[in-house]
Amino acid sequence: MIKVLLLADTHLGFDLPSRPRVEKKRRGPDFFANTRLALEPALSGQVDLVVHGGDLLYRSKVPAGLVLQALEPLLEVADFGVPVMLVPGNHERSALPYPLLASHENLHILDQPKTVELEINGTHLAIGGFPYERENIRDRFSALVVECGVLAVAADLRLLCLHQTVEGSRVKGYTFRSGADIIRGREIPGGLAAVLGGHIHRSQTLTRDLTGSQLAAPVLYPGSVERTSFAERDEPKGYLILEFKADSKSGGVLERSEFRELPARPLFAVAVDAPDLEPEVLERRIRDELGLLPNDAVVQLRIDGKLAPGAENVIRAANLRKLHPETMTVTVRFRSQRR
Repeated sequence: MIKVLLLADTHLGFDLPSRPRVEKKRRGPDFFANTRLALEPALSGQVDLVVHGGDLLYRSKVPAGLVLQALEPLLEVADFGVPVMLVPGNHERSALPYPLLASHENLHILDQPKTVELEINGTHLAIGGFPYERENIRDRFSALVVECGVLAVAADLRLLCLHQTVEGSRVKGYTFRSGADIIRGREIPGGLAAVLGGHIHRSQTLTRDLTGSQLAAPVLYPGSVERTSFAERDEPKGYLILEFKADSKSGGVLERSEFRELPARPLFAVAVDAPDLEPEVLERRIRDELGLLPNDAVVQLRIDGKLAPGAENVIRAANLRKLHPETMTVTVRFRSQRR
């Protein structure tokens, strides 16, 4: 049995400015904390391989210091002797910035279509993949699988790693079905134990295509390690521990999948109708609404309608910070003609 830890969409650097203009509770440290928590099983000898399914960073143009900070947890795993596979995602624009910072014999960057072969516990592994494909993955997917070469390797266990959308994957209230950026389920090839993916922030396992036919290999998404938008506020966040049985004839079999939840901060949207509210009434209402929420909440305060004269002072950042605990993160969204 080979145990694999799959995480993805860590988006490190999100809400973490290098030179903040104001001191306030930010979300950036949450993403780093959950990434480290997700990697703890690798640092305690519980898994044989770590796969990061892409979007290590929150964007492509970042300072070298952030890249080094983001790679540090993965390099610690590599130093421990556990191989790490990393797929550059769309937020990195399909390439890891400052790639020399990732130089390590146990850290493998799938920055082009290729296959990495490993010997783990007497088992020959072939892990293939390619970076996020921005140009019509629907038509290019099969060719990229051939180009990476994973199916041509005689191995006891074959895995395909990618950062793409496969049809049938779901986000809140929506199922991905067709489009140039969506892979057809019927084109998932045989000869693989599984497809390990990132890009979809909701944890899920796909076993059938949209017609109900069995996929040739399961497609697994661990989801993101933290909530990146309010559309994800009801979703648990975490990572996957996978157990594979080696089989040189079939490419291996997924025997077990376990989702492990991470302590993502709760998100809330609070709407306040502003028209005709005197400043002191508006301030009291905001204070009361925020007082009902957990102290560590991430809140989007939605102000509806035009503000009464003088009410703009209530929602200035300096004043808002007086209305909630320091451990709470609050942003304001105006839904009116006056901004």
